Amino acid sequence: MALAKELMGYPPISERSSLISSASYFKQKTQTTQFWIKPFDRRPRNFKSGVVSAISDDLVQTLRFTPATGDRKSEEEEKAAVKFKVRAVVTVRNKNKEDFKETLAKHLDAFADKIGRNIVLELISTELDPKTNLPKKSNAAVLKDWSKKSKTKAERIHYTAEFTVDAAFGSPGAITVTNKHQKEFFLESITIEGFALGPVHFPCNSWVQSQKDHPEKRIFFTNQPYLPNETPDGLRKLRERELKNLRGDGSGVRKLSDRIYDFDVYNDLGNPDKSSELSRPKLGGKKIPYPRRCRTGRLSTHTDTEAESRVEKPLPMYVPRDEQFEETKQDTFAAGRLKAVLHHLVPSLKASILAEDFADFGEIDALYKEGLLLKLGFQDEIFNKFPLPKKVVNTLQESSKGLLKYDTPKILSKDKNAWLRDDEFARQAIAGINPVNIERVKTFPPVSNLDPKIYGQQHSALTHDHIIGHLDGLSVQQALEQNRLYMLDYHDIYLPFLDRINALDGRKAYATRTIFFLTRRGTLKPIAIELSLPHQVPNQRSKRVVTPPVDATSNWVWQLAKAHVSSNDAGVHQLVNHWLRTHACLEPFILAAHRQMSAMHPIFKLLDPHMRYTLEINALARQSLISADGVIEGGFTAGSYGMEMSAAAYKSSWRFDMEGLPADLIRRGVA
Repeated sequence: MALAKELMGYPPISERSSLISSASYFKQKTQTTQFWIKPFDRRPRNFKSGVVSAISDDLVQTLRFTPATGDRKSEEEEKAAVKFKVRAVVTVRNKNKEDFKETLAKHLDAFADKIGRNIVLELISTELDPKTNLPKKSNAAVLKDWSKKSKTKAERIHYTAEFTVDAAFGSPGAITVTNKHQKEFFLESITIEGFALGPVHFPCNSWVQSQKDHPEKRIFFTNQPYLPNETPDGLRKLRERELKNLRGDGSGVRKLSDRIYDFDVYNDLGNPDKSSELSRPKLGGKKIPYPRRCRTGRLSTHTDTEAESRVEKPLPMYVPRDEQFEETKQDTFAAGRLKAVLHHLVPSLKASILAEDFADFGEIDALYKEGLLLKLGFQDEIFNKFPLPKKVVNTLQESSKGLLKYDTPKILSKDKNAWLRDDEFARQAIAGINPVNIERVKTFPPVSNLDPKIYGQQHSALTHDHIIGHLDGLSVQQALEQNRLYMLDYHDIYLPFLDRINALDGRKAYATRTIFFLTRRGTLKPIAIELSLPHQVPNQRSKRVVTPPVDATSNWVWQLAKAHVSSNDAGVHQLVNHWLRTHACLEPFILAAHRQMSAMHPIFKLLDPHMRYTLEINALARQSLISADGVIEGGFTAGSYGMEMSAAAYKSSWRFDMEGLPADLIRRGVA
């Protein structure tokens, strides 16, 4: 009978028995065969069979001929005739805290999920369909049990979905997600099980917005990296579409739910609508070059059409949705930020409470030991000015017990007078908060790079006589040749701004140069400090040199000179080395990486963890740290001209190829 059926063109076994054989074969193969996939191995993989899905060889053989005509089927037709299911395990991360609006939306989504408004997934192959020349796709699948698990309190919830694909599907390369709910959700990862090549992983780590806000399907790629020219045909258009979505079109006001990475200049630091004194120049462009920031698209101010209107706390600044802080990071950052703001306000708080300034160093020392007791009700007023999560405010209030108290620096906990000593002053230059400015003296006296047509001749007042007595018997030339002279040079960065800085209330500053000598013990000691002011009138002395003291009077002059150096050092550290070189200069690279490199790009995969949160930190800095009348302006010497100083440093000295090691050490002559 079987022979007769075979002669008539029928297969010798039924389709049902073949499917059973296929399932048992797949089960056996997945238990005994291991597939080792190296994520960064871009060599083509040669499998024994052209069918990468869970299909048995017996079944393929039975489908070689069309039952009705006896004609031999094509390989694609053979594979397409076989359907099988694969399973997706989807991991969603819950929020720890939800407000009433979010909780209500969550309940509505659970109900809507029951009536068909689901989370819909679609699997996409790395191969093109030869008939349509489009990527091969699975059927649409929905996440199961969303409504049942809506009340689960776990941090991570796992859902499943089932796809139906055919044997010709090939390898999965991407997956699309459509959120038909009202509320966004954080998609952590997706794992597909059921293919012969083993589990396929999709790292997502992204917020998926509601379809009503963002109609486009979200696209996620597998963890297999591809360079652009190596991208499989089935993923090329998806790769281009995703990058186009991330770039935006450069228009419109950005919504907090957007994922658009675009460039703009720093034109949102001032608030001219509030006061003309809060107006600040635009940073970026030919006039004042500066790195680009993330574009928000906010409307211009009424007073200045080139200035962007501000968003003040507690309202959030726009950054792409996936760049925003997670909850734990948000609480930690907010608490630290509040403490920094309060510490910045201590002098003004003392003046407000006691109607007097600090009388002596003992009162400053008391801030570390005893703290500043706030009068009743004043603390609540301060906390109300900086809206924060209630948990953070309560923690700070309970821990402070009515006090504003500084943490004692370790060096002061051992010796409270250490800050007065020359050896500690020198140690701070190489091991303090700003060890990246000290440089070897190559010519003596030092030479200014300022334009003499604008600032006049800037000849240094330092001479051999000022330092010869501190060189352990060496001549100045010998000290230079033996690499024994070093310098902190804050002359050129401060001098162009001194007239304006010194016109501010309560500000008095000099441009400084500090010369250090490397002793036989391998330690530095300061041997001369040059204090400079701009030329006011011809022949007026604008520079003076202070050397180590010989009596009580010269001792305090020396201490004041070191204080000016430390003040300048703190300003350069914060405005140039920290903000400019660490934060501002990195932002355009982060924006460019998202705009130009797909998530599949191997370099992007390496950079992504290091770029995270930087855009959010920078946005918060523009909101309250580097903004007009912000913490930086209030706490550092440059005041309202700080960001212009930062821009001047960017124009004169920032070079990409000199920022890393060892290039920076070689440039400064300390390597």
